[in-house]
Amino acid sequence: MSRVLIACEYSGIVRRAFTAAGHDAWSCDLLSAEDGSNHHYRGDVRDILHDGWDMLIVAHPPCTRLCNSGVRWLTTPPPGKTAAQMWAELDEGADLFSTLWNAPVPRVACENPVMHRHAKERIANFRPAAQSVQPWQYGDWETKRTCLWLRGLPPLVPTYSTLADARAALNLEADAMPVARVHRMAPGQDRTKERSRFFPGIARAMAGQWGNLLDVRASA
Repeated sequence: MSRVLIACEYSGIVRRAFTAAGHDAWSCDLLSAEDGSNHHYRGDVRDILHDGWDMLIVAHPPCTRLCNSGVRWLTTPPPGKTAAQMWAELDEGADLFSTLWNAPVPRVACENPVMHRHAKERIANFRPAAQSVQPWQYGDWETKRTCLWLRGLPPLVPTYSTLADARAALNLEADAMPVARVHRMAPGQDRTKERSRFFPGIARAMAGQWGNLLDVRASA
């Protein structure tokens, strides 16, 4: 049985997809597992990176200071923050991404939005994202561009190649458009937590397509 670690995940969405596909999957986050699973390590993922994993899925590491949409805060900090704090948070976020990207695991997938150049400069062995995906391509009728950095893994194949295919499969109107739920989420105490919640359709595709690679290795 292959061992899969899903880092920076409290929801269990990706973990459950890999468990359903027959793998020994564990999630890890600073928060407790939302579903109460005992296949969850609460703490710093860096503490368990050397525990012999076959695959590492970094589902949603903190990206606030890495993403292109937030680069403006480095020069014009938000209220209550200083420029020094912004750059320090950028260094911290880039260090975590770099550690996970370069983890001693043969197959790694890191998810993040498009990064700005300051983040890229701080990540060891940085390379461009292998692909970007949309939730609607995998059956979740939403839009949120998600970039995937892949090492030892092939790009995901979309379940639906076009909006028309997705509409037909989901029995939607011919002019229906995916909703931008994440981008339109109202401010609130749990906004950051909810914005990081992964999409079940993409998780199932990961488990089905990448999990098959682990199955082949195990049977070789």
